[in-house]
Amino acid sequence: MFDYIKGILTSKNSPYCTIEACGIGYSILVNPKILDSLSLDKELKLYVKLIHKEDSMSLCGFINKQERIIFDILTSVSGVGSKVAFSLLGEFEINELINLIIAQDFKAISKTKGIGIKMAQKIVLEIKDKLTKSQNIQNAPTPINPNSKIVSKETLNQVASILDSLGYDKKEYLDTLTLVSSRMQKDDEQELLREVLKILSLF
Repeated sequence: MFDYIKGILTSKNSPYCTIEACGIGYSILVNPKILDSLSLDKELKLYVKLIHKEDSMSLCGFINKQERIIFDILTSVSGVGSKVAFSLLGEFEINELINLIIAQDFKAISKTKGIGIKMAQKIVLEIKDKLTKSQNIQNAPTPINPNSKIVSKETLNQVASILDSLGYDKKEYLDTLTLVSSRMQKDDEQELLREVLKILSLF
């Protein structure tokens, strides 16, 4: 229904902010960490997700599409609602959270307020498969120098699969994946993903 809302930030009342666009004030639920970084009376663009429950409707706001995708993946886990998902996004950067899930480090995830060990384990088990089951890039042009033997094709495919799951188009990430993998000193999937996401988040 809505993809994004662009307008002037008129108020902040945690965990909500209000954006005025075309004479309408939209009350949007946002990550507290994001809310703290926003400035009143400045133009703001938030990607949004409409949450429809039996007794209420609310808009959740995100700085970029990737954060919204991660939110959707998190809330697809039974027992994980908007509050828990925002807690995780407030506790970790996107690339950090993804790497913790891939590494199955549920202990680190469980340190987030409102999340116990059992919930963290459930999140890791369910989301890891969702992040890695996308089509890989086996049929795409090899994204690194064929002479390079540092990063394996399997590692490249796995990282590309995760990037696909996060909504990145191959045109967006292949050059970055090529550059980062060419500088790698070891075949490390988590490090490669972390460095690629750092660069992509700048755009």
